Amino acid sequence: MKEKTHISVVSPVYKAENIIKELVRRLKENLDKITDSYEIILVNDSSPDNSWEAIEKECNNDDKIVGVNLSRNFGQQYAITAGINISKGDWVVIMDCDLQDKPEEIINLYKKALEGYDSVFAKRINRNDSLFKKLFSKIFYSVFSYLTDTKQDSSVANFGIFNRKVIEAVLSMKDYIRYLSAMIQWVGFKIYYLPVEHSERYEGKTSYNIKGLFKLAFDTIIAFSYKPLRLIILFGFFIVLSSFIIGIYYFINYFLGNIPVMGFTTIILFLCFLSGIIISVLGIIGLYVGKIFESVKNRPTYIIKDIVNTNNDI
Repeated sequence: MKEKTHISVVSPVYKAENIIKELVRRLKENLDKITDSYEIILVNDSSPDNSWEAIEKECNNDDKIVGVNLSRNFGQQYAITAGINISKGDWVVIMDCDLQDKPEEIINLYKKALEGYDSVFAKRINRNDSLFKKLFSKIFYSVFSYLTDTKQDSSVANFGIFNRKVIEAVLSMKDYIRYLSAMIQWVGFKIYYLPVEHSERYEGKTSYNIKGLFKLAFDTIIAFSYKPLRLIILFGFFIVLSSFIIGIYYFINYFLGNIPVMGFTTIILFLCFLSGIIISVLGIIGLYVGKIFESVKNRPTYIIKDIVNTNNDI
């Protein structure tokens, strides 16, 4: 009977062909200090370089390395979902492939988990990211916290270690839009945030651009919060109340003779203003309807093209 896997490491891979070898070396070096019962799952998110070939090479050298190749680029969160779905470990580590998440910190995360925590997130100190990315992250998490009525921390991302029951709870969620760190916090269990060192990217630049970051922000907020719709309702009431007060003001001034000629400019400005509000409201509602449309189609969140070194059903 095959020994049960103690730790699974899941890492989404994109534009990392020259990082894979070093990533695997450092992971094995540190995981060996914990247990010899582990697996390293590298999920190639249809990277345009030779990342899959690099993954296959590592798989051929060690059957503890599991290679997953997606049929197209689904996005980081969906690549992680594919990885945790085939993972078998009692504990699952999620980390990026660029080595900004240091494999050496896995030991500290694991030790803290053994103190009785089901989820231990890495809390990055002295983030080695661009000023724009750090600023955007702070703004996003502040807005996300407000709209979802939760406490979010811009120093916390995907990196962490999670008990199997946490992973199973997350996999039971059928949300079409996936955002793993928020989903893990939503399912509950006992959580700890452990300060860790954050490194510079081992090679190259991040694949996230402004468009990608804004898409992630909009998708995540819409998926996890109805508060924008509630804010629209409040804003609508505010506009109605304001219009009523302004209407009374002009009505009184009209009878007092202070407005001899009705203002054409005022009418046009109000029409443009209200038209803009209506279009914005319809746009936000349309985003929610669009996401509902995507969900009811019940399409898979990812498709696996190739898989190496696992007997799991796919």
